[in-house]
Amino acid sequence: MRGAALAAAGLLYLKVWLPVTHIHVPCIFHELTGLYCPGCGITRVVLSLLSLDVVQAFRYNPLVFTLIPLYTMYGIAHKRKRKRIGNAIMAVMLILTLAFGLLRNLPTFHYLAPTELL
Repeated sequence: MRGAALAAAGLLYLKVWLPVTHIHVPCIFHELTGLYCPGCGITRVVLSLLSLDVVQAFRYNPLVFTLIPLYTMYGIAHKRKRKRIGNAIMAVMLILTLAFGLLRNLPTFHYLAPTELL
């Protein structure tokens, strides 16, 4: 029941509050440093997915599309008490997240920044 209420509140925030008020929660890391954190663009990913625009969602933050299957695998390993496999998957997710956060701020990998399609 709590999950459904949380999902409904999130949907209300994304589909009603944001379009009407244009008031969003800013990324503190980006505000302080001017750099993109690994999570920058995730709200826009969700909004794009709600509009069924998978290409634009991927453009905002491709890391999400890598982490979702990995997190699912981690959940399965954890549920089956496969601690070693779960720890390995968690390590891979951490390394990917840190590498993505670093690379998306380098000029060579500018296409990883959460921007509109060209």
